[in-house]
Amino acid sequence: MKERKAIESWLTDMDGVLVHEGEPVPGAPEFVNRMKQSGKPFLILTNNSIYTPRDLQARLYRMGFDVDENSIWTAALATAQFLADQRPGGTAYVIGEAGLTTAMHAAGYILTEFEPDYVVLGETRTYSFEAITKAIRLISAGSRFICTNPDATGPSNEGLLPAAGSVAAMISQATGVKPYFVGKPNPMMMRSALNAIGAHSESTAMIGDRMDTDVLCGLEAGLETILVLTGISSKLESETYPYRPSRIINSVADLIDEI
Repeated sequence: MKERKAIESWLTDMDGVLVHEGEPVPGAPEFVNRMKQSGKPFLILTNNSIYTPRDLQARLYRMGFDVDENSIWTAALATAQFLADQRPGGTAYVIGEAGLTTAMHAAGYILTEFEPDYVVLGETRTYSFEAITKAIRLISAGSRFICTNPDATGPSNEGLLPAAGSVAAMISQATGVKPYFVGKPNPMMMRSALNAIGAHSESTAMIGDRMDTDVLCGLEAGLETILVLTGISSKLESETYPYRPSRIINSVADLIDEI
């Protein structure tokens, strides 16, 4: 196996890696502080498009993490950047919350229900039948279908909630049109994050807790991949996949001395 270059940049998932069930993973705040002190570029990634980076910064701060909002990269930001590159100054009908609408506005997009270039589906805790019906009619009329992420479900204090992937499947069933997913495991998410911090894939590591999104996404983008066992995927489960992470560790606390 070809020896990789030394790690000069870090990408890390948030849920299951830095935080778990609303609490910081032991050693995670110290890991983030060490990344900051090192001066090496890093980003905290999330497929969740509900919140703006500033919202997430505040949530992390309450859990003991002191990070700049510019160190947070969401599927909403990646989606807005992708659309701005594809069709600058375009129009979109958006189903989502502030994280997505703010990113779309910042990318120069006009949000409209009148013959939009795109229908953009993101996460929200209040999916409405009216909005979904509008999306179906616009896509049937020719608007292109984009979805921030393929996650079928999301967590809540009450249990699982339907997420963007489930709603996208319903719209696809009604229209016969499949969306383009921007978030993980699309390597587009990784490449947009690398571009945001001026990093190179050969010297960047992706830390995640899921084999089917974090590890797969990092692998396809050419990054070193590190699976932590503080979230979804177990060491035993990782052996069932046809691909493997570069390495498996217990938690990000094991990486503190490496940075």
